[in-house]
Amino acid sequence: MLVLGIDPGTATTGYGLVREDAGGQLIAIDYGVVLTSSKLPMPKRLLEIYRQLKDIAFLHRPDAAAVEKLFFQTNVRTAITVGQGRGVAILALAEANIPVAEYTPLEIKQSVVGYGNADKNQVQQMIRALLNMKDIPRPDDAADALAVAVCHIHSYRMADLLG
Repeated sequence: MLVLGIDPGTATTGYGLVREDAGGQLIAIDYGVVLTSSKLPMPKRLLEIYRQLKDIAFLHRPDAAAVEKLFFQTNVRTAITVGQGRGVAILALAEANIPVAEYTPLEIKQSVVGYGNADKNQVQQMIRALLNMKDIPRPDDAADALAVAVCHIHSYRMADLLG
């Protein structure tokens, strides 16, 4: 199974593709970020995110996708812009007919590290270990997106076991 994980944002949207092979080994296939300039008006930034994620989905043809859910921010303006980025990411995936799951940061940390209050470094170290990578993937948004994909694979496994 190939899963595309998305860590949404409007300035930086992380993406990560993780494949689980027949033996249950997790492999990082591709990861990176979609960057948009703060000098662009928001509609142009959202269009760029949409186009690039659609291209990534078309290139890799994942079996499923997972997007990090928005958690409450004290800065409402930030929460709204991240929500806009989430929306265009989900739209791009839906248009590509890719099933989309959503996970909270707590669920992602619990799935990857085993502890819902894990810090960013703990998550990144576990992603490096789980994906048998030499270094922590960079930038942080890409590592977070890989964690979202791993979370979905773990959740899919559990659902399959429970039948």
